[in-house]
Amino acid sequence: MALSWRSWLGNEGSKHLFLFFWLSLNVWFFWKTFLLYYRGQQYYYLHQMLGLGLCISRASASVLNLNCCLALLPMCRVLLAFLRGSQKVVSRKTRRLLDKSKTFHVTCGVTICIFSVLHVAAHLVNALNFSENYSEDFLALNVANYRGEFTCNLFHSVFVSVPGLTGVIMVLVLFLMCTASTYAIRFSSYDIFWYTHNLFFVFYMLLIIHVSGGVLKYQSNLEEHPPGCFNPNKTLRENVTVPKAFAEMFPDYTPEPFPEDLSVPQPFVQNNFVRICSEEPKFQSHFPETWLWISGPLCLYCVERLYRYIRSNKPVTITSVISHPCNVLEVRMIKVNFKARPGQYVILHCPRVSALESHPFTLTMCPTDTKATFGVHLKVVGDWTERFRDLLLLHSSQGREILPIFQQRRYPKLYVDGPFGSPFEESLKYEVSLCVAGGIGVTPFASVLNTLLDGWKCYKLRRLYFIWVCRDIESFRWFADLLCMLHDKLWQENRPDYINIQLYLSQTDGIQKIIGEKYQALNSRLLIGRPRWKLLFDEIAKCNRRKTIGVFCCGPNKISKILHKLSNISNSYGTRFEYNKESFS
Repeated sequence: MALSWRSWLGNEGSKHLFLFFWLSLNVWFFWKTFLLYYRGQQYYYLHQMLGLGLCISRASASVLNLNCCLALLPMCRVLLAFLRGSQKVVSRKTRRLLDKSKTFHVTCGVTICIFSVLHVAAHLVNALNFSENYSEDFLALNVANYRGEFTCNLFHSVFVSVPGLTGVIMVLVLFLMCTASTYAIRFSSYDIFWYTHNLFFVFYMLLIIHVSGGVLKYQSNLEEHPPGCFNPNKTLRENVTVPKAFAEMFPDYTPEPFPEDLSVPQPFVQNNFVRICSEEPKFQSHFPETWLWISGPLCLYCVERLYRYIRSNKPVTITSVISHPCNVLEVRMIKVNFKARPGQYVILHCPRVSALESHPFTLTMCPTDTKATFGVHLKVVGDWTERFRDLLLLHSSQGREILPIFQQRRYPKLYVDGPFGSPFEESLKYEVSLCVAGGIGVTPFASVLNTLLDGWKCYKLRRLYFIWVCRDIESFRWFADLLCMLHDKLWQENRPDYINIQLYLSQTDGIQKIIGEKYQALNSRLLIGRPRWKLLFDEIAKCNRRKTIGVFCCGPNKISKILHKLSNISNSYGTRFEYNKESFS
């Protein structure tokens, strides 16, 4: 099985080119800043004092500025949803890059962690060098007050300075954010992840303050005092020995001869002439530049959050709540002027469950021109969903639809933020699409199926392969009615080949079926075991020669990796698979 270059370019090429550009940008910033502090004349005396620690600390800081700037952009969800739906972004490859926004955010976060460690280590070396290389000649340049100050009490010196104190707090905040972002903590306690991740605002505020200390300084009078030049006034005043070359030129300024066997220091001589100082070196702190990097993305993010708050400040009207098998709850709502596209998701916020916490859920029903109702399906798997279910259901043992609309006073206030874009918006823009769902991962495809039920002729999609894998037979009941109605509609319109439904029951002790006479069409498509993905891809490629097929997956990572690999494998039919994925991990 060989990888198709065309398939790889379509599925991975754009992503890899973007990552290569981002990586090159990081390398360029690091190397450019490193050379500036290593060779720059304005940093000559500072580099002589601190050595490579200066270069590494500043180079890593430039990389941190870049990634702190970029890390916020993927979190601007309204902007991403606008770009995805905008006609200006006509390239499918460009739109698919937006699907990697979360991955890019994580990549920037990992880069920030790595270079933060490098930055801190370099500054610890700088602190020791400030202390060990203390010189009374450059009191304005040196942070230490005397030789050996930081060597004996390094930690005290860190906490008494603004850069040191803010740096320590930022490291602690970054540590909390990174550890709470791991899969184990997100899966076991999403609350911890949510609360700690919102410390990013504290991190950015401290980052702006961090550079205001002015610890590292540059020389401002290079013309009057070329770095390493000879100052005859200082030599005479301080009774300093000088080379014989200077003694011959300035006999009145040389109290002691310089040893003949020592060569003239290189900084004193350039191009066979002596550089003379007209004044002492002057040093001043840099103008803070970090705020220039992060103020734009931070303001953009804050404006977006304000817009989202204004947009979602009115509670929705809950029309019905349906309890499905296997701890799945369906909530149907109405909101004025709410519009959404199939495949998008919303963020639900219920103050009675949590004052600050909110969670994303994929829309399973979108509003249309004829109906304003939209809905979500949520699986009760954590503290938030359990409390939310208990508030919606008077008794958890009650039946299906409860609390009709005339009992609105019993519903808690629910706020909806969104909608936001996802990869599944593209499923209707292919001529042929393969949609694979695992368990509750069927929710993004439910809105697509509902949209096709209202009318499919206005979309580019002409054939849909729908694969749904579940462990429990009862899970198919979540959308069994929807699948049956769509199946019947297409048969009535003489397009039974429009959708190919395959249901797989992965764990069972024997032959089972979905109970109910109206589900006979689904029972004939119910298979026991797991899909044979390679045979499935070959069959789809054979039936759709020389076409581009969109592959969409929402489910466990194991299934996702298999589909991703198969999408990049060439076939003899000239069929190209483009892989898209949504992960609810």
